[in-house]
This record gives sequence, C-alpha cells and structure tokens, in this order.
Amino acid sequence: MTDFQEPIRDVAHLGHVELLTPRPAESLWFFTEVLGMTVTDRQGQSVYLRAYGDYEHCTLKLTEAPHAGLGHVGWRTVSPQALERRVQALSSQGYGQGWIDGDVGHGRAYRFTDPDGHVMELYYEAKKYLASAELRSRLYNQPQKFTGHGVGVKRIDHVNLMCHDITPNRLFLQEQLGFRLRELLQPEENGVEEGAWLSVTPLTHDIAYMRDFSGAHGRLHHIAYWLDSREEVLRAADILSEHDIFIEAGPARHNVSQAFFLYLYEPGGNRVEVYSGGYLAFAPDWEPIVWRREQRGRGVYWGGALPESFKTYGTPVIEPVQAGQGGQTPAPVFDPL
Repeated sequence: MTDFQEPIRDVAHLGHVELLTPRPAESLWFFTEVLGMTVTDRQGQSVYLRAYGDYEHCTLKLTEAPHAGLGHVGWRTVSPQALERRVQALSSQGYGQGWIDGDVGHGRAYRFTDPDGHVMELYYEAKKYLASAELRSRLYNQPQKFTGHGVGVKRIDHVNLMCHDITPNRLFLQEQLGFRLRELLQPEENGVEEGAWLSVTPLTHDIAYMRDFSGAHGRLHHIAYWLDSREEVLRAADILSEHDIFIEAGPARHNVSQAFFLYLYEPGGNRVEVYSGGYLAFAPDWEPIVWRREQRGRGVYWGGALPESFKTYGTPVIEPVQAGQGGQTPAPVFDPL
C-alpha cells in the first residue's frame, strides 16, 4: 500500500477576476448591456460587477489600463485559518507579494504570483450580495431575480490563463493550493504539456492553463460566465451578433470538459466565454483524463476545428515576432455607440 498524503482543502472557490481594459466605457457597456451584468460599486478607475446568480458582492473588477489583460485572480479560502496556512506555505516558497488591506467586496487579502507571473490573491472575509427591493427574488434561495436583460449570464465559472510552461504552473496549484488535476492535454507521452484543467470544487475546472506558443508570460486566455442551458448559449450568439460583437468560435461542444461554448472578444480586447454543460467530478481519488494527439482530434466534439487564434491570441496582445511563430492579430475595434 502506498503512503496516503492528506489533500489540501484550504481553497473554497474562485471569487473574482480583475480584467484590464484600454476602453473602459465600451467594456462596461458590453458587460452590462450585452452580457446583462449589474454594477455593484465604483472606485477610482475600476467598476465592480456581478452576474445575477453570484452570491458575492462582485465577481468582476473592470479596471482602466493602457492595455487589455489580467489584473489578478481572487480565490476565497474555507476559513481564516486556511488563509493563514496557505500564506505561510506561499511565503516560504518565495511566491508571496504581501498583504493588501482589502478591496470592494472582500477583506484583507494575500497577493502572490504563480510561476508564470499571473497575479493572484487569497482572502476569506467576503461581502455577500444583498439585492435591492426591485431586484429581490421571490425564490428566497436566489441572490437576485433574473432580469432577462441581454445574455443574462448567471455566475462566474472559471478563468483560463496562458503560460510559457504548463507543468510548473499546474504543479504549483496542486502542491501549494490543493487544486486537483481533472484533465491534461499532452499530445505525446512524456512530452510537453499543452493544457491543464484544475479545480478545488467538483467543477471540471475552476482554472485552466494553456500553453502560450508565443513564448510570452502572464497573459490571459479568457474568463468564463455560466449559462444554464445550451439553448441560452445559442440565444447568446444571436444577441452578440445583433450587437456586432466578434464571435471567435462556437457555439459548439468541447471534447475536453464536454462543455457547450461560445468565445468572443469584448471591446477592450479580452476573450470571454459563455459556457454551459460539462460534468462534475466528485470522486476523491479522481484520475486525471490525459488527452493524446490521436484522442484530442480537432478539439471540438462534433468535428470542425478551433481557429488558429484560439492558440495564439491572448491579452495583453503581442506583435508577431516572426510570421507563423506565435504572432497575433489585435482584437477588432468595436463601436457600440
């Protein structure tokens, strides 16, 4: 019998993501009028938003910046004691940046980076959302009624980050924060890993890493919001088209995660996914699904292929170094007014 190592269960769930945008007014228009999210606060150059099914005060921080990309990812711990345990582990390994006093929607937080340089934070104290009278649902276990505005995304689902090298980043999440590896894209046995899907919840992934073929570090692939059904994803495609939002891929179904997806670029240039379906992993001894080249196929369960931009485009946008080697095309410019 092999020695059993008690798993780390200190991280509860994905709390929020900060997106940077060079076009704050247009990005805010997109998230409120097109996706149907609600503004909960404003502070400095940032606007805080939530989807109607999010229980925390906000799950998206939209911040004006010179370029698009990731500000940080926020993870909530299961307790104050769990927060202290993870801080001790992170600081001892040299990943910590230090404490911040807090932000809109949560208390003090500990900032750190993953090996690729993505900024993250851990916190426990969180402000729960309390709906105003006109937004209060008659279904008492729902934080807010469904308004039917725009796409009407329900909750934050996951974040996907691009990185130079998958292996050290996913091992960092597993060994330092207790994430479980659910699926792994490794085209050749003992070869380079090109994608990893991990979670601390039963979701297929709370976070994913995709190999950045440009060789860059610390970029964002996408942030994803959940819809309850495939039909809602199809409806989202109609709404996006009516508002001249660029649809990069989908609607279709991934083989990895089994998700029904739709990818688009918001006006600031960041990729956003609206997402439904998938499966849940409850087994404590879950064995990661490893995808080889012959099993991966085109990446779309029903055939077809994801566009080349899905492998190369991320934010911040980088200029091509050499034709055919990780070069990218800047995001389309939108004019919603």
